[in-house]
Amino acid sequence: MSFSSLVKDELCRITDNEKCCLKAELAAIVAVGGIIGFTDSGIVLKIVTENAVFARRVYSLFKELYGVTVDVKYNKGKKLKKHTSYIITISDSRDVKTATGVINDLNILVYMDDKTNTPALTQDTGNIIVCDNCERSYLRGAFLAGGSISNPEKTYHVELTSRYSQLASQIRDMIADYNLNAKIIKRKGYYVIYLKEGDNIVDLLNIIGAHSALMDMENVRILKDMRNNVNRMVNCETANLEKTVNASVRQIQNIEFIRDNIGFDKLPKNLKEVAELRLKYSDASLKELGEMLDPPLGKSGVNHRLRRLEKIARDFMAKEK
Repeated sequence: MSFSSLVKDELCRITDNEKCCLKAELAAIVAVGGIIGFTDSGIVLKIVTENAVFARRVYSLFKELYGVTVDVKYNKGKKLKKHTSYIITISDSRDVKTATGVINDLNILVYMDDKTNTPALTQDTGNIIVCDNCERSYLRGAFLAGGSISNPEKTYHVELTSRYSQLASQIRDMIADYNLNAKIIKRKGYYVIYLKEGDNIVDLLNIIGAHSALMDMENVRILKDMRNNVNRMVNCETANLEKTVNASVRQIQNIEFIRDNIGFDKLPKNLKEVAELRLKYSDASLKELGEMLDPPLGKSGVNHRLRRLEKIARDFMAKEK
């Protein structure tokens, strides 16, 4: 099961005691995922999903809030397309305008889009968001109907899609109420509201109530941070080791040049002592070399003498040229 499916599975099991919050969730589901059609009898509202748990959630919300007759059908995938699609439908009859009543109560206005010549909708959430938790419930419904989230082990990305620009802007503004900076792009005819930062996605999961998924994501983030820290430490130690080895090789080359071209007897006693120790103990650290001197010398003192030897070798080479 994908991480998106796990999140939606958790969200569908949330129990809200307040009917206003259930209504806000259903309002978002219908606005984001609803498909509107017209017949001689009136309006037909359909919601299509491949998620059985979500299909049950939608069915339960319609029944609990409106007590209406809900038709549920499913289409089994054939051959290559193995997924089963669930179609939840409520429709007007000649005598009872069931779908129209629900749509009106959810503050949804249905109209004909002049560009596509197809039914479209817009929604006023002013009377839908009536308590502090209604907005959270609305965002939960929007995610259930049109949201997805990437596997946090690979990348951090969450998005919610809408066919309508106004609705996408409303959802983005609701997310912004929680100080999350969501962006909107248009992709293949849909408006996509997205978040990329891990911290923002964790906050959004908390807002919509996916607390178990939030903990799973945090655990993944902790492991990834630990791996990254270990890799940085290893890389740093490798770089430092390489730097130390290169410095040691360079020091030995300079000392051998001085021995062969100038002679140790021409060096001051303190430099001669360090030069001989470095040649004898090529793998020793500066600290170890300092402890072998009499009297002992610190790392900075040893490094200073080696730099003086390097300068002597470099100056002699320059004169020879």
